[in-house]
Amino acid sequence: MERKRASDYPQELLNLFDRYVHGDIDRRAFLDGAQKYATGSVTAMAIWESLRPNYAWAQQVAKDDSRIKTERVTVPSPQGNGSISGYFARPAAANGRLPGILVVHENRGLNPYIEDVARRLGTSNFIAFAPDGLTSVGGYPGNDEKGVQLFGTVDRAKMFEDFMASARWLKAHSDCTGKIGAVGFCFGGGISNSLAVRLGSDLAAAAPFYGAQAPAADVPKIKAPLLLHYASLDTRINGGWPAYEEALKANKAVYTMHMYEGTNHGFHNDTTPRYDAAAAKLAWQRTLDFFDKHVRS
Repeated sequence: MERKRASDYPQELLNLFDRYVHGDIDRRAFLDGAQKYATGSVTAMAIWESLRPNYAWAQQVAKDDSRIKTERVTVPSPQGNGSISGYFARPAAANGRLPGILVVHENRGLNPYIEDVARRLGTSNFIAFAPDGLTSVGGYPGNDEKGVQLFGTVDRAKMFEDFMASARWLKAHSDCTGKIGAVGFCFGGGISNSLAVRLGSDLAAAAPFYGAQAPAADVPKIKAPLLLHYASLDTRINGGWPAYEEALKANKAVYTMHMYEGTNHGFHNDTTPRYDAAAAKLAWQRTLDFFDKHVRS
C-alpha cells in the first residue's frame, strides 16, 4: 500500500478517525461520516483501510538486529491482574548496568510499533521494557481494531497497577542501574504522567507523547523532570494543557513542553498517515537527549 500523509486528507476526516481510534465512535459511525469524502473508486471503506496501521512501515530496527537482545518476560503483578508480560530489549554488548526505560503503548496493546520503539532504545544503550496491558485478556491480538476492543474490557485501575509492577521490576532488574524513565504514546502518555505521580522520586524522568495530563491536585507528587510532546492539531488532548502547566509552575516542577506545529495526534507512530517524519525524528532525539541527561547520568 502506498504511504499517504496527513496532508492528503481533510483535517475533519482525520479528526473523525481520531474519534474512532479512541472509541468515541464505532467503525460504522466512522464510515458513515467518511462517506462525504468518498469520490469515484475511493469508497469510505477504502479511506478507512488507508488510515489503518501498516506495520511494514514501522520497523526501524529489525527483530534480529545483532546490536540487541530481545525476549518475552512475564512480571508478577499482585495488585493488578496477577501478572503482565512484555517485550524486553537490551544492548547485546552491554558493559555493566544500564539505565532502564519503560515503554507504554497506546490504547490497543503491545503492537509491532511499540516493540520497535523498545528496540530503538536498545540500540541507544538503554534497557527497555514494553509491557502489554492486554496480558490479562490474552495479549495483543494481532491487529489494532481487536486490540482496541479488548482494551475496553480490562479494568483500568488494575491495568495501571500492572504498569506500576512493570516499572518496579525494571528498576530492580540486575542489568539496571536502578534509574528508570518512562515514555508513552497516547494512552501511554497519560500513563507516563500517572507514573510520575505514583512513583515520585523513584522515577528519574518521564517523556509523554500527546498524553492525558495528571490532575492538578496530584502534581505536587511529581518529582521527575517531564518532557512533554504535543501535536498542535490535537485539540482533544491539548485542552488539558493550560491547567496542567499552571499546576506544574505552581509546584516548581521541572518540565519542558514542545508543541509540534501542523501535526496530528499520533505523529510519532510511523505506521499511519498521521506520522510526521520531521516532528517524530526531532521529538525522538529530544527524548533520547533528555533520558541521557536525567536517567543515564
